[in-house]
Amino acid sequence: MMLRRATCLSLLISVALATAAHAVTVGREQDITDLKLGQRVQVDDGTCPAGQVKEVRGARMTDKGVARTSACVPRYGPKSK
Repeated sequence: MMLRRATCLSLLISVALATAAHAVTVGREQDITDLKLGQRVQVDDGTCPAGQVKEVRGARMTDKGVARTSACVPRYGPKSK
């Protein structure tokens, strides 16, 4: 019984981490409507050098909502057209 609970718990944790690690890619920064604190969205708008993509993050809470920061990060996987 204890082994079954541990297996179910580890499966639940791995599913939660896998869904949280999935990065969303959009074409323009204006397409990001509701950025949450800690969320990362990749923006493929051509502003970063070849092999990199802009990553916008929900950095901190302010009076007006979530403050954004952005940086160029390495692109992983094939570029989609």
